[in-house]
Amino acid sequence: MGKSMDRRNFIALASTTAATLALTGCATSSESASTAVSANQPQGYDGYFKSHEPLGAGKGIFPGRVSWAYKPGCTSWDGTGYWWELGNFDEVAIQAAVDAALCALAGTASADAAWDALFKARNAGTAYQPGQKIVIKANINGAAEYDDDTDGLSYDSYTNPVLLKCVLASLVRAAHVAPSDITVLDATRIFPTYMRQLCTQDDLAGVNFADRSGGAIADTAIPVNWSEAIDGDRCFLPTCVTEATYLINLANMKGHNYGITLCAKNHFGTIMNSNLLRAPSQAGLHPYLTKYRMGIYNPLVDLMGNEQLGGKTMLYLLDAILCPSENTVSMIKENCTWEMTPFNGSYTQSVFASQDPVAIDSVAADFLANEPMVQSLNMNLNEGMENYLHEAAQAESAPSGTQYKDGFGNALTSLGVHEHWNNCTSKQYSRNLGASEGIELVRVDA
Repeated sequence: MGKSMDRRNFIALASTTAATLALTGCATSSESASTAVSANQPQGYDGYFKSHEPLGAGKGIFPGRVSWAYKPGCTSWDGTGYWWELGNFDEVAIQAAVDAALCALAGTASADAAWDALFKARNAGTAYQPGQKIVIKANINGAAEYDDDTDGLSYDSYTNPVLLKCVLASLVRAAHVAPSDITVLDATRIFPTYMRQLCTQDDLAGVNFADRSGGAIADTAIPVNWSEAIDGDRCFLPTCVTEATYLINLANMKGHNYGITLCAKNHFGTIMNSNLLRAPSQAGLHPYLTKYRMGIYNPLVDLMGNEQLGGKTMLYLLDAILCPSENTVSMIKENCTWEMTPFNGSYTQSVFASQDPVAIDSVAADFLANEPMVQSLNMNLNEGMENYLHEAAQAESAPSGTQYKDGFGNALTSLGVHEHWNNCTSKQYSRNLGASEGIELVRVDA
């Protein structure tokens, strides 16, 4: 705990210092971003990245749709104590946000109908069949990151426990999935005991958890194959993944000391090798995220397109209840309150959903890169953060020249659509503006 407290105090000091920058609106604070905005941008564009036409092809029931359920008041956390304490969250409100996000994504009036539509869209019109296994890949990176502590006494961020419970509750109550057919996974971390207890109560009894303390067992018959040679350990996927019919990618929307960490990088906690705690490092993956350049190979695209991962994913979700500037900073109020409209100095208190892995990460990248709080506290923002999105959207003819494969030798085509919003205030994308291709961001106040 001492280590977390040290970083907590450091970030508190950094927050005070950053306040002197007086950032407002979506103005960028970096020289590179200022250059990006000034070069060949459409009138009115004020974003961090260079604006461009939609790349790739939208996926999902409504191709390229990303739903955004905004629920002010779903957290009452005043910034003291541990952020994850259950009393800090309104479960009823978060459940409403989850179900609203699903309905907006599927275009239905009920969560039951939404799940049915989402399953059918993923499986060529076939409904979910009882007994089919579902894996929810959570992001527990901030818990038991350095030791085997199972108490969850961490100030770092990880999947919101109440949000996870609400996703499980919706699956069980609205999609009618048996709890015993659901596994919540993070192969390199340990789920806190309180989270396991919360998410296996009452009608959720029987939900499985798989992590490095147990349950996550490597399927050595199915190695992870990269599209380029990587100098590191051979990686495998957990048996709960290879035996599943469907995946749900429940990632966190937050900054990272490499820039951002979203749905694509969430699968760094899925792969397994000889290092149970640091599998991605042992695999030699991290250097590919630190080059900060466009037009280069990125293993995130391989994970997004892997037939056992992206090929099975029927839903992508982003936990945006509390969004910090980085993954390795302590969660304090100053590090999680956003200046951007509509948050206006409060928490983000949102849930995002999509069936398009490129579109949802593109939207989250816009939110993160253009948020003044993130800009002031995360000096690792860089234009190269979107390289994997360009590569994934154009996987069949990637700018890097890489011939991306699905892990089983089959060439990938576009994994989704990538672009940036028109400006930081209205946050509209091409389909919002009447185009036939691009992203559609649908906001619903839950």
